[in-house]
Amino acid sequence: MFGTLISVLSLFLLVWLGWAAFHQFLLAFAGIFYKNPLSGPAYNTVPPQIRVFIPAYREDAVIENTVRQTLLSDYPAERCDIVVIADGLQPATLARLRLLPVQVLELQFEKSTKAKALNAAIQLLEAEDAKTGETPQMAVVLDADNAPARDFLARMAGCFRRGAQAVQGRRAPKNMESPFALLDAASEDANNHILCRGARVLGWSARLAGSGMAFEYAIFTDTMRGIEAVGGFDKALEGHLTKRGICIEYDDNAVVYDEKVAQSNNFSRQRSRWIAAQFKHFGLFFPDALRLFFRNGNADFLQKTLQMALPPRLLTPGCLALGAAIHYLIQTGQTPFWIIAFTFNLMAFALALPAYLFQKQNRRVWLHLPVVFFATLRALVGLREASQVFIVTPKVC
Repeated sequence: MFGTLISVLSLFLLVWLGWAAFHQFLLAFAGIFYKNPLSGPAYNTVPPQIRVFIPAYREDAVIENTVRQTLLSDYPAERCDIVVIADGLQPATLARLRLLPVQVLELQFEKSTKAKALNAAIQLLEAEDAKTGETPQMAVVLDADNAPARDFLARMAGCFRRGAQAVQGRRAPKNMESPFALLDAASEDANNHILCRGARVLGWSARLAGSGMAFEYAIFTDTMRGIEAVGGFDKALEGHLTKRGICIEYDDNAVVYDEKVAQSNNFSRQRSRWIAAQFKHFGLFFPDALRLFFRNGNADFLQKTLQMALPPRLLTPGCLALGAAIHYLIQTGQTPFWIIAFTFNLMAFALALPAYLFQKQNRRVWLHLPVVFFATLRALVGLREASQVFIVTPKVC
């Protein structure tokens, strides 16, 4: 009886991890053939009015630099409003921000979340828009540690002038000095290849990364009203948009530089928040995704939801390797399938990981992979806290 239970559990893990390995390989292979579909002629030549939201929860160390970088954008200043959602910032930080040509909305919540901050800002600005009779056409969301490239806003505007309704830009690493930051950067680039380039080649929506993303303003504000996520509001946004049949485009040339995690403790905290949000939203969306797939043929919403049920990508190869070794030692019939799944997973990484990770000066970082594996395992311990409290990843200037 006990042996049967172990065999069934082992088979379940094999199917789950094998599905993840094949899914990642499929998208990684498709990503090779990506061509930016947003580089054609524009349907509308008038620059849209943009409102840039920058939520900043206790981000005193980085927010001022992000605002200054955004102000350097080569987009017409009269067509762009920058809104800093100041939640828990120090008075000195607020004073410096108010000297810049941006709007500072000072907010405070008993339990802060990114979704709360954005929704509160939207409501406050709606009243102002009603008075002036003017409403922005585009909403852009940046993180407090981002540094958008000078042409980022112009490229995003170009996407909307070509008919896009939701676009994810390419998040590129701002720092890669430490081994953890380098691996975090490589993970971000792998996400771009698999979940953005590969997904779009197959006709699916790109992932939303939480920042460096833009939306048709009315769609964004309407969708955000239904989001109350503690963490992972981007996953909620992905689900609600694809549920409505809105495709999330990807522009590989619209770059936002993002600060990468440099220490293992911060890495675990960040992954706890991401993994908790992923699994929570899978449970919330799956019934509707299945129903809409059979009723309306909404395959995009279904695949986006199933994607949320995948195991953490940094755990998959280690678990598959361990499973293959155990089954080989005890000589079970599952052994070849574990090895095949592990091989697919390795091929997915080979296709998706950036070339700089294989350069001679960076090869030492591979020695830190076991540390990353166990840091991701440690992240699973913090899932309960992450699902109830918004966990902040500390940043440095």
